Amino acid sequence: MKTLVVYYSAEGHTRRIAEVIAEKLEADIYEIVPEPKYSAEDLDWTNEESRVSHEHADEALREVALAGEAPVNWTGYDRVIIGYPIWYGIAAWPTNSFVKTVDFTGKIVVPFCVSHTSGLGDSDLLLKKDANGGDWKEGFRFFQDASDGKVGEWCEGLE
Repeated sequence: MKTLVVYYSAEGHTRRIAEVIAEKLEADIYEIVPEPKYSAEDLDWTNEESRVSHEHADEALREVALAGEAPVNWTGYDRVIIGYPIWYGIAAWPTNSFVKTVDFTGKIVVPFCVSHTSGLGDSDLLLKKDANGGDWKEGFRFFQDASDGKVGEWCEGLE
């Protein structure tokens, strides 16, 4: 099964786990990059004037532009593992933007989120709702400091 790990990472936690998953599964990897990228100030949810605070307050602002094209050889992947941080109880909006732009038809899709305090919630179900097709599996939540061993155990359960 040819696998692609797709991820958006605001602060590096999701990137680290995505890289471990890609290594364990011998998968290709693709980073979702918003345009413009989020700065530390943009991500300060405690500041009512920050970018994420404005986007949270106005759902129309959550349609985030993405840099680059869809992953190369997208049609050649059987399984897509998609990772994201949790923002305000849902998937970080760049992830939604990506999900809306590609066709998952014929692919097994396995979502995972990374969070210090929030759970998975309905983030996996909401992504599935926005997606174009795919056989979406139940998502999994990793703590941001999950060990490589814990990530590896999860990967073993996928095969």
